Amino acid sequence: MDILFEYLLRIEVLILILVVVILKSSIIFVPQNRAYLIERFGKYQSTREAGLNFIFPFIDHIGSDRSLKEQAIDVPSQSAITKDNISLSVDGVLYFRVLDPYKASYGVDDYLFAVTQLAQTTMRSELGKMELDKTFEERDVLNTNIVAAINEAAGPWGIQVLRYEIKDIVPPQSIMEAMEAQMKAERVKRAQILESEGDRQSAINVAEGQKQSVVLQAEAQKEEQILRAQGEANAIIAVAEAQAEALIKVGEAANTEQGQKAIQLDLATKAIEAKAAIAKESSVVLLPDSGNDAASIVAQAMTIINSLNNKG
Repeated sequence: MDILFEYLLRIEVLILILVVVILKSSIIFVPQNRAYLIERFGKYQSTREAGLNFIFPFIDHIGSDRSLKEQAIDVPSQSAITKDNISLSVDGVLYFRVLDPYKASYGVDDYLFAVTQLAQTTMRSELGKMELDKTFEERDVLNTNIVAAINEAAGPWGIQVLRYEIKDIVPPQSIMEAMEAQMKAERVKRAQILESEGDRQSAINVAEGQKQSVVLQAEAQKEEQILRAQGEANAIIAVAEAQAEALIKVGEAANTEQGQKAIQLDLATKAIEAKAAIAKESSVVLLPDSGNDAASIVAQAMTIINSLNNKG
């Protein structure tokens, strides 16, 4: 009995071990963003994606393990000839991802090598369509054309190229020296143009300043003349008004008896002064009718005044 019990116990242990092995072989855990391609008897059976999956033990096995993440690979430096027959050394970086794990596993032997070679040949082809200057100016266009050409050719491989970036474009040393000389000449040219533009603008500013100065000076002279004329006119008006007012007052005074006497006295005085002035300035000697001395002249004036008063 003891031997039989021991034998049965061993059998149960073996069966338990076999069950554990079978369960372990039939359960697979696929990581996120990965895909397992299952083969049964060496033939493709199915594609298992992320999560818990079951397969038949000892019959099914994982034929390929493909990453679905975006991948980046360096495209080695290579020589390319431009449209104007300039040899360039170009390298870049290729970004892609696997869209169809089945095609990436069974459509091409090594999709990494294949897509790298395709990127190199496409780069050479696209550079051959462009001149040297355009390769520097239109790098984005070149990258876009390379991506479009690679995607068209890599479709049967289940690969999608997301973008391609050229890292360095290195022309020959002689071309670099010529380009540097050209750039230097362009910088000198731009500096001369800027300097001439500055001189031109400065001359324009000076001319504009002189013009404005002349205009302002003319306007100032015009304003001065207007103000002077207005001042003179105001002075003439003021003098005229004063004279008119004086005449009015003289006229008002002349209407009185005393005013008449004052006028008569003033006229007599002016007559005497006139005779005296004539006698002083002329060689002709004027003598009064009734005498030859100053007293008689005064008496004559007084007679005239009294006569005028009597008439009044």
